[in-house]
Amino acid sequence: MRNLFRFRTPEPPGAATVPAGQRVYAIGDVHGRADLFAALVAAIEQDDANRTPAATTLVLLGDLIDRGPDSAAVVAAARALAARRSVRMVMGNHEEMLLRSLAEPEILRGFLRYGGRETLLSYPLDPQLLAATEAVEPIQQAMAQAIPAEDIAFLRAGEAMVRIGDYLFVHAGIRPGVPLEAQSPHDLRWIRGTFLTHAGDHGVVVVHGHTITDEVDWQPNRIGIDTGAFRSGRLTALALEGRSRWLIETSIDAGGIVRCQSRSIE
Repeated sequence: MRNLFRFRTPEPPGAATVPAGQRVYAIGDVHGRADLFAALVAAIEQDDANRTPAATTLVLLGDLIDRGPDSAAVVAAARALAARRSVRMVMGNHEEMLLRSLAEPEILRGFLRYGGRETLLSYPLDPQLLAATEAVEPIQQAMAQAIPAEDIAFLRAGEAMVRIGDYLFVHAGIRPGVPLEAQSPHDLRWIRGTFLTHAGDHGVVVVHGHTITDEVDWQPNRIGIDTGAFRSGRLTALALEGRSRWLIETSIDAGGIVRCQSRSIE
């Protein structure tokens, strides 16, 4: 694969703003697509280097894992990224399921049904174990041995929400009408309908993943950037500086080439 970078000018200023001297890149749900994640991080770093110096933060919106082919590599890459740059990681519902499944049998069964099997197979865990047994205890024991403690600690440290200026970064959304400090972790990682259909002002612009859309879901009160990387082959980042907003995306063309481009939000 080869990476092609195309950069364009951000869109004209909007209403919400990031504090002066700061720049933010928010990355949507990766879901085990290590190839797209590596290309997107490289594109972000080139984009950042091409601009005036700023205090830059990368926000990972959760669901690094599950469904795609190489969750272990994504977590390792995210850990390496956090070791060299300012990274804030939001915990997604899939990270929550993985962490809970280490001790809760019923959660493990759901985790395996909704993409966890692919995550476990990306670690050195015997595939025959998943195929040959309905008992969860042996799987939990194998998970504890196969998944590095450093990966578990990294995922467990995921935040519920991150606020920077007029933007709030969460995995799924927020409960309308509930103060930010009173939001429940369950809503922040799982909510859909009530949040997605709410047209009122949240007091912040909510940047979120969790709900897949073909294109970035731009609304006056929220921006959804989960473009379904595991099935669409498109991984999206939203970039913010001052009142400017732009997108950086990686995708795979018909020839299997990973392409990167920057474009303004229409």
